[in-house]
Amino acid sequence: MNTAELAVLLAPIHQFLHCRTPDVWLERAALPEQLPALLIDHMHCELKAAQSAALLIRRYATDNDSAKSLLAWLKPYEDFVYRKVGDGHFTQSKNALIGELHAKGTQPWQQQVLDKMVRLIKEELHHFEQVLAFIRQRGIAIQPLSAAGYASGLLRHVRSRDPAMLVDKLIIGALIEARSCERFAALAPLLDDELQRFYISLLRSEARHYQDYLQLAADISAEPIDGRVQQLAAIEATLILQPDVEFRFHSGVPVAA
Repeated sequence: MNTAELAVLLAPIHQFLHCRTPDVWLERAALPEQLPALLIDHMHCELKAAQSAALLIRRYATDNDSAKSLLAWLKPYEDFVYRKVGDGHFTQSKNALIGELHAKGTQPWQQQVLDKMVRLIKEELHHFEQVLAFIRQRGIAIQPLSAAGYASGLLRHVRSRDPAMLVDKLIIGALIEARSCERFAALAPLLDDELQRFYISLLRSEARHYQDYLQLAADISAEPIDGRVQQLAAIEATLILQPDVEFRFHSGVPVAA
């Protein structure tokens, strides 16, 4: 992706988000000693993104049998990360599941949620495996990491009743994906050539993920979402700009230990 293509891809994301990643976060992320935690947390983030999409499908868009298939699809990845089960080589076909899932209900958006989120899950799990390959290639020991407060800080503001709750979750999904895309692009030039190419390669899918979430929110909401987007984007920016003692892929401004 050349500079002009990158600028076109990032322009709507920079407009959507209320702030850029602070330079001090980028400086910390670029330190060689920070790379293990960065990659491990990135791997966790990819799995969490897949889990969040699967939860939306299970709650709003599919029947019980399909929900069980989704859980089985994610289980080897969850076993590896959370239970230290398996060798981290995932042999199941990510394409085989598509025909097994069925939308429930009669709302057109339910099929849209199913289609868009299944594609997102496939891509996030593929990214998970790519990050894991870098971790292994570089001899990094996989250590437990505490979760960042970023996602929980956003979810704290979700409204309590549907469809407003679902709309808020979709907008938050868009913000998280947009921030990932913005951060990948800002971080890439500071890393070695191999990782730089990898992070640039992720930008198109992350940009599409944020657009998918936002479009679903607009389709489901009975009223315009612009005002709610601005409210949640302001909260997201506050989380990114506030001091943060933990350093994670979506953490705020690093505070020296």
